[in-house]
Amino acid sequence: MAGEWHQTTLGSIATKDGYGLVDGPFGSNLPASLYTEEGVPVIRGSNLTLGTRRFRGEEFVFVSSDTAKRLERSLCRPLDIVFTKKGTLGQTGLVPEGGKHDRYLLSSNQMKLTVDRRVAYPLFVYYVVSSPDSTRKIIRDSEATGVPKTNVTYLREFPITLPPLNEQRVIAHILGTLDDKIELNRRMNETLEAMARALFKSWFVDFDPVRAKAEGRDPGLPKPLADIFPARLVDSELGEIPEGWGVKKLGELLDLAYGKALKAEDRRDGNIPVYGSNGQVGWHDERLVQGPGIVVGRKGNPGIATWVPTDFFPIDTTFYVVPKSNCRSLEFLFHVLRTHNLASLGADSAVPGLNRNLAYLSSQVLPAAPLLVTFERIVSAPSRRLSLANDESRSIAAMRDALLPKLISGEVRATRAVLGEMDRSL
Repeated sequence: MAGEWHQTTLGSIATKDGYGLVDGPFGSNLPASLYTEEGVPVIRGSNLTLGTRRFRGEEFVFVSSDTAKRLERSLCRPLDIVFTKKGTLGQTGLVPEGGKHDRYLLSSNQMKLTVDRRVAYPLFVYYVVSSPDSTRKIIRDSEATGVPKTNVTYLREFPITLPPLNEQRVIAHILGTLDDKIELNRRMNETLEAMARALFKSWFVDFDPVRAKAEGRDPGLPKPLADIFPARLVDSELGEIPEGWGVKKLGELLDLAYGKALKAEDRRDGNIPVYGSNGQVGWHDERLVQGPGIVVGRKGNPGIATWVPTDFFPIDTTFYVVPKSNCRSLEFLFHVLRTHNLASLGADSAVPGLNRNLAYLSSQVLPAAPLLVTFERIVSAPSRRLSLANDESRSIAAMRDALLPKLISGEVRATRAVLGEMDRSL
């Protein structure tokens, strides 16, 4: 390591105004009864993630401005670094710049570091403290008293090695550029998924084109497509549905096949994603199912449907969908499963589970075959784009994860030339 790098501590690089390294208010000072529908957001463990700067903003709770002022010592502002002190240790977050909120309040289980920007660059510090090595150290050093925890005193002495400030900025920019590209892909995928959901709801839940034709209005579709929709609604066991469409049980449209046990220690390096009930859990070198396909949570997180664009291996906490001959559209079935409250169809056991025989009894409107073909064709193109974006994000994440320990340790020196070359490759 170059001699100009020096070792210090988080306490030494915190601001010296009394608010540089503090924890959240005592629980009795911030009871749930103070939460409001809007106001100043409260940062809890559910808002933080492992290995990414992104906050889960959709899970924020809020307090009033008066409560935030009373607890001012525990307020966070852009580029403050947040740590979990009790619960899931290793969770960190960087308060975003340019976001919807300009201040946040720590929960009682969080701590925050405000970096003195004259000596350290906050984004660089964030990458150091959120790195796998730092996360492992925090967990290893935690007090094993039933619930993993740490404290401000521990953070104050936490070691960090700093290069010159300019090099900190370059390293942070390199890693931040990679993260920003991953985040851009995530947002694009959210948009594509929302478009497919909206189309499914309009056609197959609200029956918008049929209602428009029945009322003599223009359905707003090209004529060949509009002609596929009937022009009236008729009564059925589910209420009014388009004329000529049927009502089927889910068991008449698909089978829920069991996944197969595959322990983590039995997985071999490969490019086949392994899926559990809560999404992807690893990789393997052999597929169980030819993709694309749908995984449905069976145990642990029952009823959650996940789209998989490639060959995959669903483990034994899941089902995977096998379409039947009267409904070959996987895209249609995926959105169907997301509209049914499958999580409520649990087996009677200590571990929540999906009873597939009960799921098979749920009723579903089935449109005419030509419309299924058309829906599949329309949404499959965005689905392919989504898959490509996911592949790109995995490659970028692998690049970031390989670079991070080398850059923050000085093993690889960050230069403007390296930065320019990386920018051109993205």
